[in-house]
Amino acid sequence: MRGLLAAWFVFVLLAMVVVTTWAGLRENVLAAFVRLARDPWALATLLDAYFGFLAFWIWIAWKEGSYPSGILWLVAILCFGNLAMAAYALIQLWQSPDLETFFTRRQACSSKR
Repeated sequence: MRGLLAAWFVFVLLAMVVVTTWAGLRENVLAAFVRLARDPWALATLLDAYFGFLAFWIWIAWKEGSYPSGILWLVAILCFGNLAMAAYALIQLWQSPDLETFFTRRQACSSKR
């Protein structure tokens, strides 16, 4: 399962780098936002994505247990979305000896070692 999670987050990271690079070369993100802001479904999709980002960040804030780290990850997720989320998951998978540790708080992990 650990390998499957790592493969998934590597795929997400690579896919998002490719698609954001492709999109960025075609149109400026700010210009696209001005155009898309008129479309109700674009706004609904954006809101849906950011609610998901915040839900993932709640887990990060709980896991990290430190305000500075939590705030830095919040900014990264709000700016880079799934790129930052995949990076966080891969870092945690790399640092965790098992999946139980991956899903638990950092303080709990260090006290078990």
